[in-house]
Amino acid sequence: MRLKGPTHAYLKRWIVPHWGKHELFQIRTVEVESWLRRLPLAKSSCAKIRNLMSVLFNHACRYELFDRNPIRFVRQSAKRRTAPTLLTPVEIRTLLEGLGLRERTLVLLAASTGLRQSELFGLKWGDIDFAGGVMNVTRSVVYGVVGPCKTESSQKPVPLHPLLAETLVQWQERSANRKSEDWVFASRRYGGRKPCWGHAILRRYIRPAAKNQGIEKRIGWHTFRRTYATLLRSVGTEFKVMQELMRHSSLRSTMDIYAQAITPAKHAAQAAVVSLMFPPELSSSPVSDSAENVT
Repeated sequence: MRLKGPTHAYLKRWIVPHWGKHELFQIRTVEVESWLRRLPLAKSSCAKIRNLMSVLFNHACRYELFDRNPIRFVRQSAKRRTAPTLLTPVEIRTLLEGLGLRERTLVLLAASTGLRQSELFGLKWGDIDFAGGVMNVTRSVVYGVVGPCKTESSQKPVPLHPLLAETLVQWQERSANRKSEDWVFASRRYGGRKPCWGHAILRRYIRPAAKNQGIEKRIGWHTFRRTYATLLRSVGTEFKVMQELMRHSSLRSTMDIYAQAITPAKHAAQAAVVSLMFPPELSSSPVSDSAENVT
């Protein structure tokens, strides 16, 4: 049984450290429930861990290594504990003003494309087609493990707005890792061999900057993806175009989920969202030449 991508990361980071030394008969339903409640993860992530453990026990039963599946009765909801955090265009613009170049590039990229955290830090310079105005999302990085994208739909090209392209060019010029095979957000600690750790950047730079700018909301990488989706709807984006931009494998409220939205429509929808954050009357760019913190 081979596990890849996020599934392997859940196993390596959470399941094995806690349950790896237990015999199968020692793992009890109630104890697993209690452990899941204590994990510092979203309910959806806890539900995925619960389901993975259930699959592992089913696998053990299939090969007659054990005779029951205690995870079958583990109750774990995937429903959110609280309403998701969303940012306004003004808050995004304010946040960008308080960040260094690397963090500004990351936030602008996340807020104007809806890329998942794993996809943001899985980008290499060779994935970005500046001439064609698109980015190719071909891999993801979850807890330091490089793997495939979440779904086949996730690998669809992402439009690259000129403002975002300009910001990326400025970051590339400043970066010590700028070759085609280099990570866009490479870690200096590992000599560029690995991408930066997303949670560390949130904790050290983005959240403190938000607080300093008067933004009290709890910000995570998925905040930018949810905000992007909300802003797409606010500018009247058709569901089909929205599905393509978000690169979802399905959209329940969309009638024909397999139709391809035309590229100009996708560029127009993204441009409308960017214009909310940076209205025409604001001539200044979100990127300045101020010094940035890079680790």
